Parts: sequence; structure tokens; C-alpha cells
Amino acid sequence: MSNPAPAEAVERAGGRRSRDPQARREALAAATIEIIAEAGIGRTTHRAVAARAGLPLGATTYYFPTLDALIAAALQKAAADQESDLELWAARLRDAPDLAVALVELVDEYMGDRRTVRIEFELCVAAARDAALRPLAEAWLHGLHELLRPHVGEDAAHDISALLDGTMLHLLVTGAPLNTPALTAAIRALATR
Repeated sequence: MSNPAPAEAVERAGGRRSRDPQARREALAAATIEIIAEAGIGRTTHRAVAARAGLPLGATTYYFPTLDALIAAALQKAAADQESDLELWAARLRDAPDLAVALVELVDEYMGDRRTVRIEFELCVAAARDAALRPLAEAWLHGLHELLRPHVGEDAAHDISALLDGTMLHLLVTGAPLNTPALTAAIRALATR
């Protein structure tokens, strides 16, 4: 996922801050993503988002009257970014001579941006509590499964995607390095059973 720049999303025009509603919504969503990545959903506030976006506090409540609406907008943006990530993964796997090696390389690269990983796992946790957010989290979970299915079949795709999700969560929490040989061997075992 690309790093958003909320302050740049709301440009100055003629010395005055732009009143472009779409630019403000995007700046607020991007700022919310940054706050979620740093502090988590539970510590995300209208005030913190407004300060990060460089907008008045009233702008957050004008465009997103509730904190839930603000967080949902940010998570929708994060989910769209996840979809782009999955498209990149699909292209890499399509041309990969060794699926297990390619998947491990993708996981390793993905874990290099802990900010993005935190956002995506925050999305999953939020979706476990809020049914309205569930489709966004499911898009990532099902997207990885669908990405793998043509390569390894239905059952193996389910098992490998669960393995990768668990591995990424473990790495995120522990900060441990990826055990490349072990993950490669596990993917191969699941792909050929």
C-alpha cells in the first residue's frame, strides 16, 4: 500500500485552503489510516485525525459525523489498497517458476511495511466486532484464497492462505524474522497433499 500524504491531499489554492469536498474526505481518510497504523482503532479520534490532516476539527465531523463513519471510510480506502496489492501478487505468481518460493518472497516483502500490515490486521479485528466492516476484511481473506486456488486447488488454497495469515500475524506481533525455509516447506507440503 502506498503511504498517503494527507496534508498534500488538501492543496492550498491562492493562499487559502482548498474547500474541495472530495480532497478533504480523502485527506481525512488518509490521516485516519495513519492514526490507526500508529495507535490502533481504539485510540483514533476526530481531533487526532483533524490535526494529522491539517484540517479544522469541524471538517472531520462535517464530512464524517461519527467516529465510526470516519473509521469506515479509512478502512474502505485501506481495503482498496489491499485489492491493488492482491493484483500485484497475482501477477508475480502467474509468472513464478516456483509457487512456494514466490509466496515466501511476497510475504517477506509485505512484512517489510509493518505499517500496512498493522492496518490490515486492525481491519480484521474491527470487522470481528462490526458487521458493517466485515465485507472489507473478507475481501482480503477471500482474495488471497482466490489468488491461490488456480495454482493449488480449493482445499490447498484455503490451507495455504490460513498459514500465510497466521504467519504474518505471528511476525507482526513478535517482530521475529521470517523463517524462509520453514514457510517454503510448509507451503510445498500443503500444495501437494
